Amino acid sequence: MSTTSPTRAGRREWIALAALCLPMLIVAMDVSVLFFAVPFIAEDLQPSATQQLWIFDIYGFVLAGLLLTMGALGDRIGRRRLLLMGVAAFSVASGLAAWSTSAEMLIAARALMGVGGATLMPSTLALVRTVFHDRTQRAKAVGIWSAVMAGGVGLGPVLSGVLLEHFWWGSVFLINVPVMLLLLLVAPRLLPESRATSPGRLDLLSTALVLASVLPFIYGVKELAADGWSVRAVVAVVVGTTVGWLFVQRQRTAAHPLLDLDLLRRPGLRGSVAVNVIAQAGLVGNAILLTQYLQQVLDKGPLEAALWSLAPSLVVGGVGPMAAGLAARFGRPHVMAVALCVAGVGFVSLLVTQADSPAWVCLIGATLAAGIVTVATLVTEYVVGTVPADRAGTISGFLKTSTELAGALGIAVLGSLLNAGYRHAFSLPAGVAPEHAGHASDTLAGALAVSQQVPGQAGEALAVAGRSAYMTGMHWGVIAAAVLMVIGVVVALTRLPRGLDPAADAEPAELAAR
Repeated sequence: MSTTSPTRAGRREWIALAALCLPMLIVAMDVSVLFFAVPFIAEDLQPSATQQLWIFDIYGFVLAGLLLTMGALGDRIGRRRLLLMGVAAFSVASGLAAWSTSAEMLIAARALMGVGGATLMPSTLALVRTVFHDRTQRAKAVGIWSAVMAGGVGLGPVLSGVLLEHFWWGSVFLINVPVMLLLLLVAPRLLPESRATSPGRLDLLSTALVLASVLPFIYGVKELAADGWSVRAVVAVVVGTTVGWLFVQRQRTAAHPLLDLDLLRRPGLRGSVAVNVIAQAGLVGNAILLTQYLQQVLDKGPLEAALWSLAPSLVVGGVGPMAAGLAARFGRPHVMAVALCVAGVGFVSLLVTQADSPAWVCLIGATLAAGIVTVATLVTEYVVGTVPADRAGTISGFLKTSTELAGALGIAVLGSLLNAGYRHAFSLPAGVAPEHAGHASDTLAGALAVSQQVPGQAGEALAVAGRSAYMTGMHWGVIAAAVLMVIGVVVALTRLPRGLDPAADAEPAELAAR
């Protein structure tokens, strides 16, 4: 084994990292940028209720379904080439979305944006692996990359609100174009090309199976979280799970599998992915609870709620890059365990929030809980750093796919507990006609809508009852999130290796020349 120290990155490599973070900021923002634009789109394009849901969801569905495939494709055709193709596709799709003349056109454009986004996530992370050879510098770079991703989701609604104050709704998509065009100009000069020299052909059947597994599974769990149990949602989850099992069987028998299952047999990698799934389920599920709390319980407007929710993102942006240094000193398992413990304390502290609490009370707990991003940073650096460099794209796609699935599960589990707690605690106030009980007893949004139709003190009492019941459901959800954090601590301390794999920084012979 060579004892040559890895080449340390200089100014050029750090500038390259900035270029790699640009598309990730845009991709993350586009997950949430439509929050304020919906009323304007509805007025202009007049989509049906179903079409409006697809305008929201199609981007995330396609993104999640293609991440693994695009990661594997980057290993075969070159990560920089795939990145540039994705940037071009994302730019064209953003323009089509901005000037859409019908709901159908906007849905199609959002789907194409999902395709472009799916190329950007794994290719940028794999290129971070290629650019940064020194383990410590790579860990710091991944921390910055993760912080940009986390910050983009929080920044999306704020930027959307500002743009809509001055421009038409299409501006929330056009903001993507100049950023992507800048990347098209600088990427060929800053980023090296890298690919595997003998990865085998892309298995099209595996590609179809992963797409047919992820899409119905995420759709089903989101339906379960939003509307409760239904035959359609359960069937979607069952179909997705079944096709996922078929995908795994295909990887065991295919001559050129899309995902090398031998990589997942490494205890450290399996444990890291497990911790990440647990952490992301708690983080994303809790974000849904807090968003509704700020808007529906504290009655803050979307822009004001988005500005309040930026506080945890700013803390995460500062803590994320520090994770690598802490891990180098104290060990990854211990740092992850402490981060999960802090997040658990944050979730438990949310139990003191009530319907009349100031916003800062819940944001203290939310900020502590957002420390989970430290776990995501360390997992990402470990997973990408311990696999052979020629498979960095595939494993990056797999890691991001598991993150998307974890988020969907978190929304389903915590959302279901929220709904169950709400229905358990809600009672119809005196003076409200029984025919209003249906919608009001299902969700807080329903109770607030009905309260507008009920005159006088009875309507006010109905709104108060709905908000009080929501707090019960929210408290059930944060207790579940805290339990998840405890499970994550146990997994981190028992299933993760104390150091990096011996072969972590070994460059395989089959890594392509740049």
